[in-house]
Amino acid sequence: MNHLRGDRYQAYSAGTEPGAVHPLAVKVMAEIGIDISAHRSKHVREFVGRELDLVVTVCDNAREACPFFPGAKESRHESFPDPASVSGSEEVKLVAFRSGRDAILKWIEKLETEASGWRQ
Repeated sequence: MNHLRGDRYQAYSAGTEPGAVHPLAVKVMAEIGIDISAHRSKHVREFVGRELDLVVTVCDNAREACPFFPGAKESRHESFPDPASVSGSEEVKLVAFRSGRDAILKWIEKLETEASGWRQ
């Protein structure tokens, strides 16, 4: 979101069980010119108390762990398969990461056309 629409929005990423940024995520984002190599995994607790226009959960575990986020004007859920859970060769895993990346990019475009007053 920041790469595509950073002039209009500021997006943050966090998880309920943060770990290292997956190297294949770094690789597939670099394929489309987005460098996330310096990103770090953050816990949702880092954002508690912040006023946020929109909180989006993208996996079912996060939705169950964070059904309500204090400070969010609006919440949405969109379930994307976790590419890190795919087993197989590196090529099979890359296909899963590319598929996830492309699905999220398509969803961002759709979300922007449906924006409901949460623009910054």
